[in-house]
Amino acid sequence: MKAVIVGAGIIGCALARELARLGLDVEVIDRGAPGAGTTAHGEGNVLVSDKGPGPELALAQLSRTLWPSTIDEIDEQCGPQVGRLIEFEPKGGIVVATTDAGAQSLTDFAARQRQAGVAATVLSHAEAHEAEPHLTRDLASAFLYPEDAQVQPVGAAHALLFSAKGFGARVRVDTEVLAPVVAHGRIVGIDTSTGRIDADVVINCAGPWAADVSNRLGAPIAVKPRRGDVLITTPQPPTVFHKVYDADYVGAVGSGDADLQTSAVVESTAAGPILIGSSRRRAPLDTGIRLDSLEGMARKAIRLFPGLADVEIMRCYGGFRPYVDDHLPVIGPDPRLSGLWHATGHEGAGIGLCLGTAVHLGAQLLGHPTPLPDNDFRVDRPAILTTAMETAS
Repeated sequence: MKAVIVGAGIIGCALARELARLGLDVEVIDRGAPGAGTTAHGEGNVLVSDKGPGPELALAQLSRTLWPSTIDEIDEQCGPQVGRLIEFEPKGGIVVATTDAGAQSLTDFAARQRQAGVAATVLSHAEAHEAEPHLTRDLASAFLYPEDAQVQPVGAAHALLFSAKGFGARVRVDTEVLAPVVAHGRIVGIDTSTGRIDADVVINCAGPWAADVSNRLGAPIAVKPRRGDVLITTPQPPTVFHKVYDADYVGAVGSGDADLQTSAVVESTAAGPILIGSSRRRAPLDTGIRLDSLEGMARKAIRLFPGLADVEIMRCYGGFRPYVDDHLPVIGPDPRLSGLWHATGHEGAGIGLCLGTAVHLGAQLLGHPTPLPDNDFRVDRPAILTTAMETAS
């Protein structure tokens, strides 16, 4: 079976590795370079702390369990110099509330998560400040999530793709999808800017551009761009030891509001700079960074870590995430066109969800038992198809 994967971001790279490992003939195409789109504009979050009980949390938990073993396998297959590109840091996360109302919401949320198997431990003020000495003293509550982790997103994508190539996968860059090649009601390939590619299966992993790709392939899905921005400080001495964010972040992740929303997400990197997020707003793909987004993130980060007020910002960047109205990715076959599959719509969680997505879709494709219910992420659900038709009309 030959599979053509459209999109060489973290989802496409993880899927390429999984399918090639399972013995498929895999070719990955991208209109640019691997890892250069959404993947290059994220923080590398591998989180369970921001997801309530449900399908996305189950996918996040599956993915989180796969990272250590996947890195070990890449080390053995490709050498530790490749595995090190991933920069996996199981640093844990601390979620903070600074108001009584926020503390109650955070406590209730953590209780529901624990029922779903998430490790969440309440921290006293003393414990919170022992874990994060520079954290604000104005705390109403704090919870430790030891399973939260971080990777270097572009490094992780390239390591996964390097491993996929070791299993025989091929990569074609600067290649844009133009149209499907269909025979007897089934997709049998695609016409691209660099020529026709025959395939038994075509998998749309184009992230925020998945709607455009799906339109070109004649089976539109409603994946919308949602912009996020990140601030990067100059290199700092050890200042932040976990991924620390305010409780507002959970609400922003689950919100469908199109307007700008900001919350504080603060974490260190191995090289020394501190990453500061997070912002969300629905915007066209040609929209750039806005000052109010950067200012909102900076103010809220200083609220958590007052010492950041005197730290210089080295640069900022932003990108687009693939957003779906019901906040669930789309993973599986398209019932309208046999041979067409989708793996997209992960919004800002694609880094953390990529490995589980790859394993789940690989099992679906080969008819093996899937680790999660197929219906959770099916293509033919209202948020994917109904909204797509409304947009097209």
